[in-house]
Order: sequence, then C-alpha cells, then structure tokens
Amino acid sequence: MNADTHIFASRWTAAKATESVAFWLFRAATYVIIAAALYIFGDIVFKGGAVVFQKKAPFVNVTFLTENPETLDIFTLPAGREYQLGAALFKKLRDANDAVKFTVVADGDLVTFSVPDGVSLHVGNTVYRALLERNGVEPLEHTTQAYAAGGIFPAIVGTVLLVVGSLAIALTLGILCAVYLSEYSHPSPFINFVRLSIVNLAGVPSIVFGMWGAAMFVILFKWNVSLMAGWFTLAFMVLPIIITGSEESLRAVPKGFRDGSLALGATKWQTITQNVLPYALPGILTSSIMGIARIAGETAAIMFTAAFVISDKLPWQAAHLKDFFFSGVMALPYHIFVVSAKVPQNEYTARVQYGTTFVFMVIIALIAMTSILLRARARGKYKW
Repeated sequence: MNADTHIFASRWTAAKATESVAFWLFRAATYVIIAAALYIFGDIVFKGGAVVFQKKAPFVNVTFLTENPETLDIFTLPAGREYQLGAALFKKLRDANDAVKFTVVADGDLVTFSVPDGVSLHVGNTVYRALLERNGVEPLEHTTQAYAAGGIFPAIVGTVLLVVGSLAIALTLGILCAVYLSEYSHPSPFINFVRLSIVNLAGVPSIVFGMWGAAMFVILFKWNVSLMAGWFTLAFMVLPIIITGSEESLRAVPKGFRDGSLALGATKWQTITQNVLPYALPGILTSSIMGIARIAGETAAIMFTAAFVISDKLPWQAAHLKDFFFSGVMALPYHIFVVSAKVPQNEYTARVQYGTTFVFMVIIALIAMTSILLRARARGKYKW
C-alpha cells in the first residue's frame, strides 16, 4: 500500500509546520539565553578571578580581601630621582605594584631605590601619604581614582551579616506564619485575603521596600541607617517567598502523621514540632535558598536602610554592643553600584568591579550551598 494513502501515515499540515517553527524558535531562544549567561558569568569568573588569585604565593590577593577601600594615587617619577625609606615601607610599595622594576641598594634598614624614566607607579593613598611623612618627600603631581586601591573586606563582612541576619528573621517569622496558615487557620474570607496579600507582596519592587524601610525603621523607629534597619527591610522583602514555600511544604506532609500523633495523646503543638516540621524542613530550606538570592542582590533596599558608601570601622569595633546593631555597614552590591555608576570608569575601577562581583558570587554560592547541604541531609533523615 502506498504510504501517501495509508490512513495512519504522517501528513504535513499547516498546524505541524507552525508547531515545528515555534519549537525551533523556542529552542534557539533557550540556547541564546544560555550562551549569554555563560558569557557573562565566564567573563566575571575570568576577569574577577584574575584579581582575587595570583600566580605567586600565597596565590590569593590578600590585600584585596583583607583591607579597606582607598583612593589610588597615580604619579610618574622623574629620571634619576632617588628616595630613601625604611625596608617595611619599601615592601608595602613593592607589594602595591610588583611590575615596577627598581634598582635597590640595601644598607641595614635603609633602602635606596631608583626608578627609570617614564615609569608610572600606582600606589594606594595610605602608602603614598606614609611615604611622604616618613621621608619628607615633596608631593608629586598626580591623579587619583576613588575606590581603586585597597580591598573590600568591610563590604564582605557587611554582606555576610546582612544576608545571615535578615534570613534568620525571615525564616523565624515566615515559618511561624506558615504554621498558623497551614495548621491553625480555617478557610475564611480574611484568610483568603491574607494569602492574596502575601502573593502580591512578592511582586512589589525592591525600591518600594527600600523607601518603606527607610520611613519605618530609619525615621519612625529612629534606628538610623543600620544593620537592624537593613535586616528587617530585607526580611520583609523575602517573607512572601518563605511563607509560601513553607506553607506548601507543611501541606505536603501526609495527614496521617498528624492523626497518628494526636491519637497517641500528643498535643497539637507537639505534633507540629515533632511530626510535621521535621518532614517539611527540606521544602522550607528550598524556599530559603530562593530567598538568599533576592536578599543578597537587593541594592535599592540596603542603600536606604543599611549601607554606607565607605566605612572605616567594622561592626564589632563599636564602643558598645548596641552600636553593633545600630550602625551601618558596607555591602558588596552597593559597593559594585558605587564603583560602576558613581566614579569615572577606567581600567583601575574595572579591576575592582570584576573582583568585587567575583567575590560576591562566591559568597552567595557558599551560603546557598550550605542550605542545599542541610536540605539534602534533612531529606536523607526524614523520608515517608
């Protein structure tokens, strides 16, 4: 029998042609998105990794990870000019730019070095000022680049504190709210309104949360720009995700677990804490992983409530314990914003941008990985 006349033979129709074209369009769009993401992340990893890691021991740019941001002074030394400075300060100068070649004569603690004509030195402002004060050298004509020297340690500390603190508040409030909605509440117009409000909150722009946090915590509660204000603002931002994910996880636990516990004489609270929550924990941790990504990258919210452009003190260096909670911090996303949008763009700031973004991605990956490992452990321990 001819295939063309067989009743089950495939026939090319307009609907199939449309479906085939749509399939290849969606497939091509997916590949383009994946390629763009790989290019962006690859560019950040390649250029940012070159800032954080180095070929010589200790193979890590310790200065970038452990020092405060500072201004970069760029100046050119004239031919034949010699400076005399102590060995310790000379080492700092060499560490600031290993590529500069010096002619060195050492005599005890005194080091004399000459720089060939036309060589540009890129030295952090702190080292340059110390050089002038130590040796009475007249300042040279030079240019400066803000935030292009030093490191990002205060921003790393501030980011970790903001993420961990706000996530702890969000998980506490979110799980309690989810337990009430799932285990204690009864269907009613009010409960339906609450659930609808929670869903709608998930779509509120971060700038709105930032303005609300500034009005509520910074101004009304008089917490000023501080860790506490940032914690609660970010926690309320991520609450809809935590509540929704936690409630779904609680509802997924079989009803028989509850009935069996209650039948053996346990109270409802004992049933929830010992027979429901442990089995819902993997799903709750999944929602926390989603929350980490939003908390960490919210520049608009923290710039109004928690972040400083630059801070020379770490939170634990405060005079009183209260100052730890009610003082602002630097944060990696805000630092990236400032270096990328508020200062002139050049090769020096690009180095800081890529290095900061790379470190930021690593920190978020580590925090998310911790949640993933906890979720995997919970799944292995509690099965039904």
